[in-house]
Amino acid sequence: MKNWDVIVIGGGHNGLVNACYLQRSGLDVLVLEQKDWVGGAATSRSLTPGFVYSNCSYVCSLFRPEIMRDLELPRFGLQVIPYEGGAVFTQDGDYLANYRDHHAHRREFARFSPRDAEAYERYARDVTRQCRFIQPLLMRTAPDPTSFKPRDIGELIYLGRKFSDMSAEEMALTMRFWTMSISDFLDEYFETDVIKANFALSGIIGTALGPMSPGTAYVLLHHYMGEVDGSVGAWGYARGGMGAVTQALAASFQASGGTIRTGAQVEQVLVKNGHAQGVVLAGGEEVLGKLTVSNADVKRTFLKLVEPKELPDIFLRRVKNFKIRGSSGKVNIALGSMPEFPALPDDSPCYRGDLHFTDSVERMERAYDDWKEGRWSADPFIDMVIPTTLDPTMASPGKHFMSCFVQYAPPKVGGREWTDADRDGFAESVISQIADYSPGFRERIVHMEVRTPREIEAETGLTEGNIFQGELTFDQLLFNRPVPGYAQYRSPVGGLYMCGSSTHPGGGVMGAPGRNAAVEILRDLKRGANHVSAAHDVI
Repeated sequence: MKNWDVIVIGGGHNGLVNACYLQRSGLDVLVLEQKDWVGGAATSRSLTPGFVYSNCSYVCSLFRPEIMRDLELPRFGLQVIPYEGGAVFTQDGDYLANYRDHHAHRREFARFSPRDAEAYERYARDVTRQCRFIQPLLMRTAPDPTSFKPRDIGELIYLGRKFSDMSAEEMALTMRFWTMSISDFLDEYFETDVIKANFALSGIIGTALGPMSPGTAYVLLHHYMGEVDGSVGAWGYARGGMGAVTQALAASFQASGGTIRTGAQVEQVLVKNGHAQGVVLAGGEEVLGKLTVSNADVKRTFLKLVEPKELPDIFLRRVKNFKIRGSSGKVNIALGSMPEFPALPDDSPCYRGDLHFTDSVERMERAYDDWKEGRWSADPFIDMVIPTTLDPTMASPGKHFMSCFVQYAPPKVGGREWTDADRDGFAESVISQIADYSPGFRERIVHMEVRTPREIEAETGLTEGNIFQGELTFDQLLFNRPVPGYAQYRSPVGGLYMCGSSTHPGGGVMGAPGRNAAVEILRDLKRGANHVSAAHDVI
């Protein structure tokens, strides 16, 4: 029986990134994926004739450019098309437009409030300052503050120097920013409800918190640190859907000699004498490996795949207490024709970006109130995009694909499991909101795929359907992610590593956890990592 150098559990984007780097270092790597296709939550699926859905993750920005270059992803077909605009519709029939051009954006704010247009400059400056502080940390292993190893001490000194470069006021503002709510943060700059709602959305996406919850200001920052073609903070569509990202990764991996097995569900990590020896697949087949890397979230890895007797009690307790709460759903819609939104001018660039219907922070918070009561939001926040306005490969000519990311959807409804009737009610809350702003919308629907946390977990393995594999709150970042003492991609089991979004720096289609874990594995193996580019500052 073959003994692989490395077995990677899960063919999501972080697992594939990790596998690519390890394979390029000369190791013999096997990726095991339970589904019949790779991609995890970054997939493109054709579920009805003539349409392709990005049925989980749906937009691209956070994926690190260093990884794209290292793994030659454009050569393997990855192309990202940037948004051209966006809008927030207001209940009085108006809209707030978003434009790529900073000055056009500012003029649009002035249409609602000259004061807010002036404040936008200050807001952009202060958020950029926060991004400059945190962005270099994304591609560095978080230090262990209790360790006396030279590398950990060096990383702590690096952090200290970054703080020392700030003035006392900037240092205080930074610490405050990391712990405050996005609502409180925006109140310090803006007076107009729709402008605050426009920015607040980035503080709640994928998070089981409301805009008035402490910690959501950092979630906004997490969504601002990406880039598309060098445009910092921009978002875009992967041509062909988000599966293009993972298909390019899989092609890069296989071109380097790597092996992928689909339809291979891992049921257990084999552990002998405290060291991982490989895995057991559904059906009982054993696959042996010198090292095992799990791309599954921390709960699934250590509460389902590893026997409790192999783990310290305090580690198990902390894993159980790690917050992975489902808060989101997804509705994918095939449309027979382009929907009309009378508030927008014909052929407005706003169509070629994200559209929203929640025009105040208070409405967002009330949607969160429903989640706290165990209900899907009656008046949900919807992040709606129509990728086919820029990518015609995803639908037949004249037809369109619409993606709706929805907050909030609880992991359980009133404490019980979701039913199909619940799923239909959730879908209706989304469709009815869109139809209020788009006459004839229902008649354009050709097909729908509705995904509550139940469907997301069942297909992707994300616990409770949490898209970040764990909330991005201050207590679950840096050396606390996922568990203090185990934030450097290693685990209590020798030879068993973590590379998923439960680890630093967190979720989104970023690739940094997979890349960083590969660096640590190569360091343990005393192999060079010359093929791994150092992170660069883009802000």
